[in-house]
Amino acid sequence: MFLRSRSYAAALSSLVLGTVLVSAQQQGAVTPKPADAVVRAIEPPERPLPGEAESAGVTKFSFLAYGDNRASTDGVELQHDHGLVVDAMVTKIQSLASTESPVRFVIQSGDGVLNGRNGAALNVSYTPLVERLTRGAGVPFFASAGNHDVTTLPLGDPARALALGNMLAAHARLMPPDSSPRRLAGYPTYAFGYGHVFFIAIDSNIAADPAQLAWVTVQLEHLDRSRYRHVIAFFHHPPFSSGPHGGAGVEPQSRAIRDLYLPLFRRHHVRMTITGHDHLYDHFVERYDEKGRSLRRDDVVTGGGGAPIYLYKGEPDLQPYMAAAGESVRVQHLVTPGSTAEENPHHFVVVQVDGDRLTLEIVSIGPTPLTPFGGRATIELTDRIS
Repeated sequence: MFLRSRSYAAALSSLVLGTVLVSAQQQGAVTPKPADAVVRAIEPPERPLPGEAESAGVTKFSFLAYGDNRASTDGVELQHDHGLVVDAMVTKIQSLASTESPVRFVIQSGDGVLNGRNGAALNVSYTPLVERLTRGAGVPFFASAGNHDVTTLPLGDPARALALGNMLAAHARLMPPDSSPRRLAGYPTYAFGYGHVFFIAIDSNIAADPAQLAWVTVQLEHLDRSRYRHVIAFFHHPPFSSGPHGGAGVEPQSRAIRDLYLPLFRRHHVRMTITGHDHLYDHFVERYDEKGRSLRRDDVVTGGGGAPIYLYKGEPDLQPYMAAAGESVRVQHLVTPGSTAEENPHHFVVVQVDGDRLTLEIVSIGPTPLTPFGGRATIELTDRIS
């Protein structure tokens, strides 16, 4: 069953919540307050992102990216560390407003809250902070689904349905509607274009889902690449990571991304992936050859949005992936996370787009700046680096 509208999503959320409450009452468990059942939609900026046709001539701008904001006090109070990150983002937006590369929007790679089935976690702890960006700073906000947001349970599971209904209700005014050709109906899977860059949000919790894969494939196959010179995909589970979720092994969701999506991304020259899940900054570069050209995709993990800090755990085992991908594919671990919390501060990234050039800057929070690019926080994403 597909969610057809914001009202339908809210109704589904309330219906499933009622089932959960009855079960909890039968077991003598503590139940959420009635107010938790209705998730409030985040207020969008007064000036929405221009339509794709309106922005066709734009070739220079910036956007911010981050993820993993959840806190143990979700549903009780504002997410404190997420608030510090948001304050720094607002400052960055203001500082770039009068430049040639103003910030046009923010993308978030998932895990906005600790438990997406709890409506209060969104209403009390998360939404007011996002509205500092949308209403306070006036920028659009585009989120993807993390495992804490919608669970990793299969489609149709009541717990996933409840959490998904809550997420869709919260972001109903921020993402394309179900009726849009840029939205997979009933999923938190959508796309949008701005200037000469195309963005696509994927629910990596169900990365093996054939309907989602088919929709993403169609979006890429029918994309006007004479206009959209860059394609950027954002989702929660990283294809490669050296943190707790990806060091010695690989989770099923990341394996599905590797097996199903990375060949698709190579085929359609996706320029960058932005993910989270591991609460640190990690950065891999995949290079591959095609018809005499050497192409590049940057795989950025930016999970420093306020959740508990993670540390480096070890290099991922890429041998099976490399064997399947073929000799023309090479993967470089460009940035290795630190082994202490001080080396992995909360952060967000700024991506500046200037024609064919992409430049990435890490803005970290706290006394120890994150400067992994030879002592710098900024790097141009070209093959001129070693």
